[in-house]
Amino acid sequence: MHHHQGDQASIIGGAINFVKELEQLVQSLEARKRIEQRADAHPFADFFTFPQYSTTSSHGANNDATGEEAQVTMVETHANLKVLSRRRPKQLLKMVAGLHNLRLTVLHLNVTTVAEMAFCSFSLKVEDDCQLSSVDEIATAVHELVGTIQEEADRDTTI
Repeated sequence: MHHHQGDQASIIGGAINFVKELEQLVQSLEARKRIEQRADAHPFADFFTFPQYSTTSSHGANNDATGEEAQVTMVETHANLKVLSRRRPKQLLKMVAGLHNLRLTVLHLNVTTVAEMAFCSFSLKVEDDCQLSSVDEIATAVHELVGTIQEEADRDTTI
């Protein structure tokens, strides 16, 4: 009898995961559609509901704006990170390595690029020994990480 209940639980679990994946797919398709409809506008505006860091709004129409945004959401030991920044060489590699050093393991990542901007979405596992406990702490650490990567890239290109 117990065996049967276990089977039911795993079927339900599988179905829930499948629905979640479909929801994510729908969201990404809708987002892509919006980007295509108005790529001339700010293409990533819809990705961020409540960014902890946003430099786009403060610059207005200024073209020199770095346009960096970072948003973190968390559920228990899983964090979802969205980062918008200018494209840089080896940026993604450095991001993954930097996150790993913060004890945030990248489970899944998705990158969309439009012109010179890169939008990265990371699904992260917050490891037990991770020093960052809140959404804001993670956002701050990521903000600093992105800043460092961009500075390094800018230094390399000016030489």
